Amino acid sequence: MTAARLLEEFPSVTTVEWEAAIARDLKGADYEKKLVWRTDEGIAVKPYYRAEDLQGITGLEAAPGEFPYRRGAQPQAGWKIREEIEAVTAEEANRAACAAAHSGAEEIAFTKLTVRDEAELEFLLSNLDGIPVHFENADRALIETIIERLRRRKNAKNGPISTGCDPLADADFAAQVIALSPPGFVPFTIDAGQFEENGANAVEEVGLAVAAGADALAAMDARGVRADRVAAAVSFRFTIGAIFFFQIAKLRAFRLLWSRVVESFGGPHAAALAHVVARTSRWNETVYDPHVNILRATAEAVSAVIGGADAIVVAAFDECYTTPDEASRRLTRNTQLLLRHEAMLGRVADPAGGAYYVEALTDAIARESWLLLQEIETGGGFSQMLAKGWIAERLARSLAVRETAVASRKRVFTGTSLYANPAEHALQHIDFERMSAGHRGARMYEQLRLRTERHAMAGGELPEFLLAEIGDAKMRGARSSFAANFFACAGLKTSVRLFERAAEIAKAGAGLIVLCSSDAEYEGIAAELLNEMKTLGLETPVLVAGNPASAEKLKSLAVADFVHVRSNPIEVLTKWQNRLGLAK
Repeated sequence: MTAARLLEEFPSVTTVEWEAAIARDLKGADYEKKLVWRTDEGIAVKPYYRAEDLQGITGLEAAPGEFPYRRGAQPQAGWKIREEIEAVTAEEANRAACAAAHSGAEEIAFTKLTVRDEAELEFLLSNLDGIPVHFENADRALIETIIERLRRRKNAKNGPISTGCDPLADADFAAQVIALSPPGFVPFTIDAGQFEENGANAVEEVGLAVAAGADALAAMDARGVRADRVAAAVSFRFTIGAIFFFQIAKLRAFRLLWSRVVESFGGPHAAALAHVVARTSRWNETVYDPHVNILRATAEAVSAVIGGADAIVVAAFDECYTTPDEASRRLTRNTQLLLRHEAMLGRVADPAGGAYYVEALTDAIARESWLLLQEIETGGGFSQMLAKGWIAERLARSLAVRETAVASRKRVFTGTSLYANPAEHALQHIDFERMSAGHRGARMYEQLRLRTERHAMAGGELPEFLLAEIGDAKMRGARSSFAANFFACAGLKTSVRLFERAAEIAKAGAGLIVLCSSDAEYEGIAAELLNEMKTLGLETPVLVAGNPASAEKLKSLAVADFVHVRSNPIEVLTKWQNRLGLAK
C-alpha cells in the first residue's frame, strides 16, 4: 500500500476540531495551566504540534550536511566515540589511550596531562595512527610545539590534533596561531559546557556559545584573519543534560545560528559548519546509587547522537566521587558502541528531522538564543559582558532557579532525592575533592546523607522513625510511602506499623513519630496520641504526613512538623538532623 493510500484512510482533522475536542475533555479547566508546559528557558511547550507550526521556519528545506546545517554538519549519519584519559604521566596516558583505541574509542582526549616538550608529544602520539587527539590542558608552548611538528612531519600517520585553549584568552596570540595553523590542527575550543554546568539552560548555553564565537570572529577580523580560517580553527564543546528533546534541539539550533554568524562575517557556506563535541553532564551525576548514572548518561548520549554531535564523550558513572578504573571506562565506551551497533543509531542522519515538535523546539531555542546574542552584542560583546560580571550574574540566577527546583524535588534525582536507599553507604569510598568539584545538583542531598553516615560512624545513635499507619486504608499507605521516601533522602531509616488506636502509638518506643492517615482524621488521632503521651510523660516528636486544613489546630496540640509535597526536604531534614543532635 502506498503512503498516499494509507493516509486516505485517516480523515483530515483541522486545528479547530482538535482544540474543540481538547476543550470538551478539559470540562472548563484552563488550557494554558493544564496543558502548556513553561520551561526554565521561558519557552511554552504545547500539548501537540501540527504542520502549520513549522510555517516560516528556516532551514527545513536543507538536507543533512547542507547550509545552514540545522540538520547536521555531515550528509551521512554517525559520530566519533571520544574517550577522556585522566593520566598525568606520558607513559600511563599513552598506554591508556592505546588500550582505549584498541577497544573501540575513535578519538582520545588527554584532560589533565601537561606536555613538556616535543619528545613527550611524540611519545604520546605513538601507536595512535589516524586517531584524532585532543589536549585539554594546553598552553602557548604546546600549541607552538604542535604547529612545528605538523609542519615538519607533513606525512605523519597521526590524525587531527585539537586543544582546549580559549581563543578569547589572548586575541593577538590566537590570530598568530590561526595564521600559522596547518591543516589537521584545531587549536581552540569554545567550551559551552562550562555555561551549562554553572546553571545555564538550553537557550543560555546556545546563546553564550554563539556570542563567544562571534566575539572570536570579530577579534580575528580586526586583526585581518578571514572568517573561514577562524571557523576552521575553533571547535565547540557542549554538555548534554537531562531534558531529552531540548538537548537534541539545542545542538540543531546552535549549528543554525553559528552558520548565520559565520556568514555575516563573510565566511563561505562551506566554512560555516560547526564541529561539535558533546559530553554527558557532570551536573546530573550522583554519588549515591551511582549506577543510575549509567542510565542518565545513556539517555544524554542518545540526545547527542540525534542532535548531530560530531564526537561524544560519555562520562564514567563514578567520575564524580573517584578516579574511574578500566571497568568503568570500558562501560562508558561500550555504551556508545551499543548505541551504534545494537541500537543502530548510526544508520540515519538527523532522525528527528521533520518531527513537528523537534523542529518547533529547535526554532524556539534558536529565536530565544538569538535575542540573547543581540543583548550581549548591545552590551559590547561577550568578552566585555564577561568582564563586567553580567554573564556570571545571569548564570548565578539560572543556577539558583535550578537548585531551587532540586531542593523542592520538582527536579528529581532517582536514588538520591527520590526512592533513595537509606541502607546504602558512600562515605568510605568518596574522594571529597572530586565530589566537591564544580556544580552538581544532587550534592545538597548527598550532604544530608553524609551527615547521617558520619554521625553513625562516630558512634552516634540514630533514632527510629516510626511511620504510624492508622485510619483510612488508602491514605495511610500512600502517606507512609511518601514519608519513607522523604526521610530516606537523608539516609534516615524508617519502620512502618499499623495501629488500631492512636493511644497505642505512644507505647511503641519510637524516637520520632510520623502520623500517616487522612486529613479528616488527623485532629482526632493527634489529640488522642498527644494526650496519652502526656499521661506517660513522653516528649517524642510527632509529625504529620500531609498538609491538612487543620494544620494550625494540630500545631496547638503540639504537632511538631508536617511533611508533604510542598515541603522543602533540604530545609526540613536539616532542621530535624539538628534537633536530633546528628553530628555535622
